[in-house]
Amino acid sequence: MDDIRKLDAELNAMVQGGQILPAFERFYGDDVVMQENSEPPVSGKTANRAREQAFVDSVAEVHGIHLLATATAGDVAFGEWLLDVTFKGGGRVIMAQASVRRWKDGKVVAERFYYNKG
Repeated sequence: MDDIRKLDAELNAMVQGGQILPAFERFYGDDVVMQENSEPPVSGKTANRAREQAFVDSVAEVHGIHLLATATAGDVAFGEWLLDVTFKGGGRVIMAQASVRRWKDGKVVAERFYYNKG
């Protein structure tokens, strides 16, 4: 079994470095299920790639992506994030977010984000 803590740290470092899409390609499984808050889950790498691409395309400027805390337990990794971005056609947003990732065979198979939509 791959070391979840090490894999999650590598993924987090890529995200913090602005490499969101390369991190997605490298670390997410083909059948990944992702969910925003209590919205319906989205299944499959293709559908979730489109969501990730849409998010990246919506950002005019990244002021910072900060991982404030992280923990792992078994095959689950938790992260507390602070995102500071300006969206195209919108304003600057500073958003606190928690992420919960489930890993299997070295890939993220599920991820859920929790944040206040304000």
